[in-house]
Amino acid sequence: MESDMLLSFEETMANLADLGKPLSSSGLVCLSDLDSKELALFQETWLAIETKRRRQIISRMVDLAEDNFELDFSKIFRHCLKDEDTEVKCAAIAGLWENEETSLLIPLTDLLEQDSTDRVQATAAAALGKFAMLAELNKLPQRHTSRVAGTLLAAFSDTSKPLEVRRRALEAVAPLSTTEVTRAIGNAYQSDNLRLKASAIYAMGRNCSPSWLPLLLKELGSDEAELRYEAAGACGELEQEEATPHLVELTSDKDISVQLMAIQALGKIGGRAAKEHLERCLSHPDESIRDAARQALEELQFGEDPLNAGRPI
Repeated sequence: MESDMLLSFEETMANLADLGKPLSSSGLVCLSDLDSKELALFQETWLAIETKRRRQIISRMVDLAEDNFELDFSKIFRHCLKDEDTEVKCAAIAGLWENEETSLLIPLTDLLEQDSTDRVQATAAAALGKFAMLAELNKLPQRHTSRVAGTLLAAFSDTSKPLEVRRRALEAVAPLSTTEVTRAIGNAYQSDNLRLKASAIYAMGRNCSPSWLPLLLKELGSDEAELRYEAAGACGELEQEEATPHLVELTSDKDISVQLMAIQALGKIGGRAAKEHLERCLSHPDESIRDAARQALEELQFGEDPLNAGRPI
């Protein structure tokens, strides 16, 4: 019986490897929660599959796992962290995005520190962000907290690393309320590089310290739309009503993305003034503004009265 099942699995792998056959979702579902023998066979077969096909397979598996939480491709995603192809590795990291097992810390750290491509390093840095958040919530042992903080801060501080990697490392480590993280965010904010400054402003929101509010209010009036956008989002994360009148003004910004982020932030902050303005936005001539206001009011309503959330706005 066991040998028959293994033979069937071999056929599944052969079909997946065959470029002449369309990818079958049912075939991919068979790769969920593999036992040790199936995993060994998968590992044996995987690198013999052409790169284009491997990309298709791993991408489809990520989509399937997002649509059906009962599917467990984590063993395959873990194996694919060692793939030779950049796209496959990045997709594998995406597939493990919700996985909070600390056994992922070493492979993700290795990818950040040692991978040959900027994209994989940046993606690995971003993935470590969930562990920084867990650490800040005291849901991670101290030894792991130190590793996460040290790795991400080192990556940010390494000026030889590509800017995108440094940005993602800063954004990822931002939830930690330590002096070192505060200093790193402040240093990035002082940068002349627009993208690094934008990451610093985003990091202020993830850091959730009210001490950043004066800088954020200042950046709401920046000449750069990207900085106004990030500042609006960060104000929403801080949930300080002092930002409300500034965000109300930004809902008429010349940049639509800034308008939408300001509306979203008002929904997170809540309060009477935010609610009244969002209700006025429901009659805005732009459909995207009306939709954003409706979603923001739903979030605001949930914050005020979770039991009655979901009632029509």
